Amino acid sequence: MATPFKPCVATLAMSGQIARERGRDLPDRDGLQARGQWASKAEFLLAVAGQIIGLGNVWRFPYLCYKNGGGVFFVPYLLFLALCGIPLFLLDTSLGQYTSLGGVRAWRKICPLFEGLGYASLVMILLGDVYYIIILAWALFYLVHSFQQQLPWAHCNNTWNTDACMQFDGVNLTANGSSLPQNTTSPVTEYWEREVLRLSIDMNILGPVHWRLALYLLLVWAVCYFCVWKGIKSTGKVVYFTATFPNVMLLVLFVRGVTLPGATEGIVYYLKPNLSRLADPQVWMDAGTQILYSYGVCMGSLTALGSYNKYNNNCHKDCFIMCLLNSGTSFIAGFAIFSVLGFMAQEQGVNIGEVAQSGPGLAFIAFPRAMNMMPLPQLWAICFFLMIILLGLDTQFVSLETLMTNMTDLYPAFVRKGHRRELLLLSVCIVCFLLGLVMVTPGGLYMFQLFDQFSCSGPSLLLLAILECVCVGWVYGSDRFSKNIEDMIGYRPLPVFKVCWRYLTPTVCLGTFLFSLVCWSPLTLSNGVEAPGWATALGWMLNLSSISMVPLCAVYLLVTSSGSLAQRFKRLCQPAEVSPLVHNLNEKSAPLTCDPSLILMRNTPEELDGKEP
Repeated sequence: MATPFKPCVATLAMSGQIARERGRDLPDRDGLQARGQWASKAEFLLAVAGQIIGLGNVWRFPYLCYKNGGGVFFVPYLLFLALCGIPLFLLDTSLGQYTSLGGVRAWRKICPLFEGLGYASLVMILLGDVYYIIILAWALFYLVHSFQQQLPWAHCNNTWNTDACMQFDGVNLTANGSSLPQNTTSPVTEYWEREVLRLSIDMNILGPVHWRLALYLLLVWAVCYFCVWKGIKSTGKVVYFTATFPNVMLLVLFVRGVTLPGATEGIVYYLKPNLSRLADPQVWMDAGTQILYSYGVCMGSLTALGSYNKYNNNCHKDCFIMCLLNSGTSFIAGFAIFSVLGFMAQEQGVNIGEVAQSGPGLAFIAFPRAMNMMPLPQLWAICFFLMIILLGLDTQFVSLETLMTNMTDLYPAFVRKGHRRELLLLSVCIVCFLLGLVMVTPGGLYMFQLFDQFSCSGPSLLLLAILECVCVGWVYGSDRFSKNIEDMIGYRPLPVFKVCWRYLTPTVCLGTFLFSLVCWSPLTLSNGVEAPGWATALGWMLNLSSISMVPLCAVYLLVTSSGSLAQRFKRLCQPAEVSPLVHNLNEKSAPLTCDPSLILMRNTPEELDGKEP
């Protein structure tokens, strides 16, 4: 006969919260390493900031703002932020915090039928890790060459320059407003295309690996590995530098930019409102995709980071803080970028529209050209490319941490023993590095643009957002999810969140998704190269590789479950129990007496709180 055990009542009542805290901090009885937990709230906030504040804030948002009507762009941007960005941000972070699990097992816990959402985000992160880090290799290439006495992209006396190269300034420009005479190229363009990329004229010509660029890629992968190899113990410390220093550099560039001649004109172009642009559906499409892209929602990373929080962390408050920080950084970055572009346009005597670019064109052509015109160009080049590297670095290694979190939660008995986690991480880094070598070939830029267009943005991201809302808002229940958040933080989130999860967010995302399909056009790559048919097919395969995980997992679970089809659906749409012990007691209605062998924790609740029993 089992001996009555008084602390068992409290143990069972608090099993959800205490088991989470115990499972994170203490080694398992079987010798498994502890899952881990953030040492402080600051580590969590900085890790999230490092994930969501990245290159998109610097090289994509300012250009979209200028392109889509200046200050008018904030109308659709803020609307999408309120209806999609903030609700999905809270959904992802609170899901991880409540379950103390990464994406796959978190979705399995609240609704097994939608377990594929976790696998879809894993595929998306893996594809993103392969191509996103290429930007850091390019930036490191520029950074290393920024220490020369004369910047190599500032003149035409290099071995890679052609006869068409022309070193120009504000004096030798043509009177028609063109930045260069016809049939000539600038040294900064030739440096980018002929030295860094060794760009081929066609996507069908990949060519040999650029080994210097491959070496820089290997170096960046090594840095990422050592940032993540000890889990959040190392990640939580690294983000103190990688998440703060880029913002310091951005502030330095902002102060320098607004003091340059022509900065005012650049800022006017950035913010000048054009109300007629609101009638263009493309403006709304750009605002929606920018929100999903820059906030990192539906990618699984926020869920993984939230899973290392203490159970009673105020994720509701954190959501508003981080969203405000992210959008505020994008807004400030616009001033820094366009003040410099305004200066460059004035120096060249051209309209700012001819120098305004986004993406790699901004970071590796427009800005290096602007630095050539500044006093102490080496100093500003070092500051800028160091900022680019650190902005991308923390996004990259947080994505790696997300991947490892999911692998650890899926196979804890294998991964959390000895040095297996480090070895698995090393294997992932090596495989991603080898796959990324195709992007450091002469045709690599085209492959990079293909991955950027199809793997982690666009239709697949919008569909994941819709399915997440369907799962939480309709299947699991928005009321139940709000109660889960209340259980953690002590109060329910604003009622508008339930409306967003059920109606507004999926409707807006569905409309944006349908519009993207209606307005779809063949992908045009650098220098006007149109993607061949095989490249477009590969792109859609990348897109489907992630989102197809949802129906495939659902079908597999339905086929392998027992019972009638209706019973299978009902069972797979029910959340998992907090504890098998609680489940058994509820079924049998037995007295709350415990066999010590069934106790989930070794300590009583009072001991866990640091009190004497």
